[in-house]
Amino acid sequence: MRERQWITDRRSELDALAEQLTKELQEVQVERDELAIAERVLNRLAEQVRADAEAAAPATAQVAGRAVLLIPHRSDATDEAALPGDYRRILAIAREADGPVQVRAVGERLGLNASVRGKLEPLRAKMTKLADRGWLHKRPDGRFTARR
Repeated sequence: MRERQWITDRRSELDALAEQLTKELQEVQVERDELAIAERVLNRLAEQVRADAEAAAPATAQVAGRAVLLIPHRSDATDEAALPGDYRRILAIAREADGPVQVRAVGERLGLNASVRGKLEPLRAKMTKLADRGWLHKRPDGRFTARR
């Protein structure tokens, strides 16, 4: 008799567990469906952002077989949007400064390790390129100011 009662009790427990698992499985399937939809939406948005970025990307040219960004002359471009993002950040830092800025100060604002000279040379080259194109003014003392 006891065995029958144990079997009946155990069957009830397993039926309740099966019901609970069935409910959880349905919830999991609903969430997976929602995630699949969210993934499709994100992929479409990523494609759109990529297409927009390609359309707004600065022109590139081939130099010695390598693609390089073209930094337009200030007179050729009506606004800063024609510049790549890192050049726009450099220009914004120079504009925010009260006076002429050193490359080291700009590097520190950009989060570069300014104590290592080699880390500042690429920045100096970018700032010089901006000066050559009329976006910045390079002073004889090596500091830069933004052209208004």
